Amino acid sequence: MFKPILLLGWLAVPALTVTAQEYSVFNPCPDNTYTADGKWKLHDRARPQPPRVAPDTAQEKEFAVAPADAVKLSFAHWKDTRIWHAEGDAIVSHPAPRDLESLESFGSCRIHLEWQAPAESNKTDQNRANSGVFLMNTYELQILDSYENVTYADGMAGALYAVKPPDANPLRPSGEWQSYDIWFQRPTFSDKGAMVTPACVTVYINGVLVQNNAPFDGVGVYQPRAPYRKHADKLPLRLQYHNEIISFRNIWVQPLADDAVVAPAGKVGLVAP
Repeated sequence: MFKPILLLGWLAVPALTVTAQEYSVFNPCPDNTYTADGKWKLHDRARPQPPRVAPDTAQEKEFAVAPADAVKLSFAHWKDTRIWHAEGDAIVSHPAPRDLESLESFGSCRIHLEWQAPAESNKTDQNRANSGVFLMNTYELQILDSYENVTYADGMAGALYAVKPPDANPLRPSGEWQSYDIWFQRPTFSDKGAMVTPACVTVYINGVLVQNNAPFDGVGVYQPRAPYRKHADKLPLRLQYHNEIISFRNIWVQPLADDAVVAPAGKVGLVAP
């Protein structure tokens, strides 16, 4: 491959180049239309789809049991609930362009929630039961009916939106309840506002590991990639309304110390190399 040269007096030396492998969340690719590691354009439809796998119902049932210190987020635990509504034990997105935020704020934590897409839909791609879970009101874990519905891999169910696809697709058919179990390590910042350690998650869908200590590239946005911005140590949980009716139930959050976010797959959190 041709490399440009720099002329220093009479001496010609190769210019320094940075390969994609050297980029990371700590040293992001300068082109913000790519992931921080520089390997993929955001929403690249050539990015491989994860394999279909069966749910692990035994693991899922074990995860669904709330610990004694968990905060159970019933309908009364959300701001301005007039924009959504309750149906039995479920919280249902109302046909209005408004997200739902929890009254309580959280930092590092474990989260369990269950969601359900409409049983029948003639919509496809990103228009089929689109929603999301925004950790600390900032970092998006995608919700989408990805059962026999192909979209860009970094925007399917279980994706760190615009960052990383899930490692597997264990979704049940449309109309059935799906479960998310999330272990989240909040980011930390320097006094000057620079990110020191990134937000990281380990995620199970329907009892199957789909994200293993994966870092967010920054703030959850469609594109281009948005950098980290310093924020409070605790912020609300947010459920996204994105033109679709989605039902949620059995939502609880277990606050965790920053050094105690440990999923079954291992400890969650990254430090600079």
